Amino acid sequence: MSRLDAFCYNQTVHATSNITQELVLVGGGHAHVAVLKRLGMHPLPGVRTTLVSDASTSAYSGMLPGCIAGHYRREEAQIELRALCRFAGAQFYQDAVIGLDLANERIQFANRPPAGFDVLSLNLGSTPQTVSAAGAARHSLPVKPVQAFLHRWEELAQQPAPASGKPRRLVVVGGGAGGVELLLATRHRLLQRAGTLANNGSGWDFHLVTATDTILPTHNRSVQRRYQRILLEREVRVHVRHCVTEVTPEEVRCGTGAAISYDVLLWATQADAPAWLRESGLATDDQGFVKVNEFLQSTSHPFVFAAGDVAGMVQHPRPKSGVFAVRQGRPLAENLVRAISGQPLRPFTPQRQFLSLISTGDRYAVASRGPFACEGAWVWKLKDWIDRRWMRQYQELPEMSAPGFPSVPSVPPPPSVPAPPDKMRCGGCGAKVGADVLHRVLRRLQPVQREDVLIGLASPDDAAVVQVPSGQVAVQTVDFFRTFLNDPYVFGQVTANHGLGDIFAMGAEPQSALLIATVPHGAEPRVEEQLHQLLAGALRVLNAHETQLAGGHTAEGPELALGVVVNGLAHPDRLWRKGGLLRGQALILTKPIGTGALFAADMRGRAAGRWIETALSSMLLSHREAARILREHRATACTDVTGFGLVGHLLEMLVASSASATIQLGNLPILDGARKVVAGGLLSSLHPQNLRFERGLENQEEARAHALFPLLFDPQTAGGLLAGVPADRGPACLESLRAAGYVHASLIGHVTPAGEQPRVTVSP
Repeated sequence: MSRLDAFCYNQTVHATSNITQELVLVGGGHAHVAVLKRLGMHPLPGVRTTLVSDASTSAYSGMLPGCIAGHYRREEAQIELRALCRFAGAQFYQDAVIGLDLANERIQFANRPPAGFDVLSLNLGSTPQTVSAAGAARHSLPVKPVQAFLHRWEELAQQPAPASGKPRRLVVVGGGAGGVELLLATRHRLLQRAGTLANNGSGWDFHLVTATDTILPTHNRSVQRRYQRILLEREVRVHVRHCVTEVTPEEVRCGTGAAISYDVLLWATQADAPAWLRESGLATDDQGFVKVNEFLQSTSHPFVFAAGDVAGMVQHPRPKSGVFAVRQGRPLAENLVRAISGQPLRPFTPQRQFLSLISTGDRYAVASRGPFACEGAWVWKLKDWIDRRWMRQYQELPEMSAPGFPSVPSVPPPPSVPAPPDKMRCGGCGAKVGADVLHRVLRRLQPVQREDVLIGLASPDDAAVVQVPSGQVAVQTVDFFRTFLNDPYVFGQVTANHGLGDIFAMGAEPQSALLIATVPHGAEPRVEEQLHQLLAGALRVLNAHETQLAGGHTAEGPELALGVVVNGLAHPDRLWRKGGLLRGQALILTKPIGTGALFAADMRGRAAGRWIETALSSMLLSHREAARILREHRATACTDVTGFGLVGHLLEMLVASSASATIQLGNLPILDGARKVVAGGLLSSLHPQNLRFERGLENQEEARAHALFPLLFDPQTAGGLLAGVPADRGPACLESLRAAGYVHASLIGHVTPAGEQPRVTVSP
């Protein structure tokens, strides 16, 4: 069985099982990636797992200094959480958690509706403490969250080296291992860029500030002495016993009265916990970290587990270090499975001594264990080997066969949740979601209300009734998707936005919508949870477009799916048709292409998280303002580029308009990553059928030779509008579109005479 088969197998296990329990993992830390790997290898039928993270990648702390120093590419030091969730058959919610409602077992998010859970695990990591120094949060760059730091650091590292004259000053606050490694790594990168690794004549001064009596206070004296020597050799000024009390835009002020000026300020002090942990009612220690027992289980709420920096082990206190999160992964996974299955938990005792490998910026490191220490280039090679070996577990997911899975019984539901029948699932109206579930979900939704929707959700009637104003016509469209995302809320948003695209492509305004939803079989609360996430996502888009949800239909089925019927209104003389292209017009495309290939790669676990994030941002970009701008610039024909791909939809316009066209491949807006996945042979399953539109190309051989040729036939979801505008209005139209947020809008070609029959000529 191939890796894709393994992904599909895991997805099928979760889709066809009766979902009775929800396991939610908050945070993509080192322990949780181990949990996901375990669930991918040994699925739990009856359990829906969801990972929540505000980033789609997780940086490995062991390789972070090497990444900062330039020894590793960023992707080498990161785990793709979306791919790992696909492997585990888990949902992935990309959002920030802002609170917990433990009484009702719900998680509160920054940008989406709350979600329920039966068992919750926290592996959030930590952030450097800034509250003790006024202005620190505003003026410094904290090393955590790691993704935000890496993004900003890359910008800093790419800046031109300082000109001759007064040196620029980089200050790191924090004298622990993290702060020392951070300073030496940044120093190496900046001096390497300046070409002055042999000395400090790079135009930079480096300072390390710590409130403690010595650097590396939790390490033995031998390690401390070695790093004191290394920092001295590298002309780093160390300020011990300097407790920072205030940070201004120009300087760090200390309790000693000293003021240290800076140009770049990096913050790597002791760990701090999110405030909402304590506010949630969880038992926390003096620093705000979750108190856990020997089972990694909350001492106050047994259905909550925690690991890594966010956890404080009551019986076995340990310093905050990534090595402990790595070691906690296996016992956490085992105890989560046991908690869900109703089995006794197993205790975990972390080791007291461990091998510590601290890099020095270059390919050199210091090793210590207990009272012993040594150093050398060979230590760095050992560290590099250990780190790469650990990362391969999560970057090179194994190929599996279904018979290799151990026998895992379906997990029983909690006592308060009746198990749904497994032996027989009805069809027809018997497959509808129950009335109680549906009514509870609808009570949680707040659709916009319009006066021209006469009968809608608030009425018990059998159909919606909408009013068409005098002089206008009704415009209707329908779309239906089986899910291609492992997040029902975002899937609902994308589906609704895709459906609205047809309305705007016709020059109309949406009025009302009907939704048709299929949710997987499961216990009543689990069906309700997923249905609410799905409909809430769709409603967020509909409400933003003043489109009233007027009704719909629900059913249970083997997998999540959503359809949308949109009703729009337009004046007949303002309708756009595909047949309105005119000779000489400029062809404007408002969004980049490549969603089909990217999500084909995503399903195979071979798409970078940032590619999918960019694609989703494009897919969620509304067409409304683009349609207004196109009309303002006298567009005469329009369509939305969706399932048939760019060439397929352009040919529809050309046939209807009795015209031909020339498109410039170099002008095509392409989503980040799409070129790479297509070059790797990753294409949508619809691509071979779309390739039949190749017969509409005038210069097929020349077109095939171009690297972007496959993307001409790539099916798009919620793709851009393609319109013809007068050639002299093209540049101004593009300027307006880009100013309105359609930053990838492009003039991709021109309309030409048809000749014997409509053709598309492709030019570089």
